[in-house]
Amino acid sequence: MNIAEIAKLAGVSRAAVSRYFNDGYISQQKREAIRKVVEETGYRPSVQAQTLRTKKTKMIGVIVPKVASASIGRIVEGVLSVLNESEYQALLAVTQNNPKRELEYLSAFHDKQVDGVILVATVLTSEHKRILKALSVPVVIVGQRLTGYCCVFHDDYHASYDLTKLFIEKGRKKLGYMSAIQQDKAVGAERYRGFRDAVRDMGYEELTDNFVIVSFSVASGYEKTKELLEKCGNPDGIICATDTMAAGCMQYLREHKIEVPKQILVAGQGDSEMARITDPPLTTVHYSYEKSGQIAVQMLMELLGQGEAALKEVKLGYHLVEFN
Repeated sequence: MNIAEIAKLAGVSRAAVSRYFNDGYISQQKREAIRKVVEETGYRPSVQAQTLRTKKTKMIGVIVPKVASASIGRIVEGVLSVLNESEYQALLAVTQNNPKRELEYLSAFHDKQVDGVILVATVLTSEHKRILKALSVPVVIVGQRLTGYCCVFHDDYHASYDLTKLFIEKGRKKLGYMSAIQQDKAVGAERYRGFRDAVRDMGYEELTDNFVIVSFSVASGYEKTKELLEKCGNPDGIICATDTMAAGCMQYLREHKIEVPKQILVAGQGDSEMARITDPPLTTVHYSYEKSGQIAVQMLMELLGQGEAALKEVKLGYHLVEFN
């Protein structure tokens, strides 16, 4: 079955069938006739032929660091909720937290295998910036702020600041902090900076060095709790950059007969399902991850439709979720 046969069965010209599949103008009568033939025959136009003709793949590259993450999963859900209502499909690339793999996917997408890219970023090196600058398709960055690019990010600094302030107002004045790597500007640097500035502003300068660097896993949170306890002496509160770190921390405290929250109050960030199933539930921060994915796609659609659309930076808010 081809366009000529569809046209013959529908009683219209080949040009009318072509316009039908490319969203061009045809009369309602012809559109209905073509639709009926397409449904009866199950015809689908060749994606390869359309790509060659229009230079569009109708594919969006979505690069994420991992899939076993509540926050990344919610971002992807947001992306798909908008893409599934459009004519575009997602091509998901998972880097497994390997910046080199991220660069490889960006380079592959540079070869015009997709119409646009959504990059859920963690670390943005000089090499990332070089490849992004050379990219031949529009890109929107999620989770990090990068000047000169369309990006959607969160108010990580003030969220961590307010969470720390809450702990001190509750009388927890000997705090420790579990941080992500500082090369991750949002989850690492900005959230630690919020903690640091809050303890300084509240008159507890000596707490600024009470932190350890932790990987994005429950196991790492568990392992690093011992190091943090030794560094802090006898803390009465531990604030973590993510809920997964906090869950690992609570597991360690429970196994070592340290009562939560009576002896040590623990908080995470992310408002994941994990925060609700820990015992007791975690105090945490809600970030609008799903909304960030939705906004990223909307931005990209604007870029694809207008070419040189005005660059936008969108910073999303947050709210504290207090369980204990």
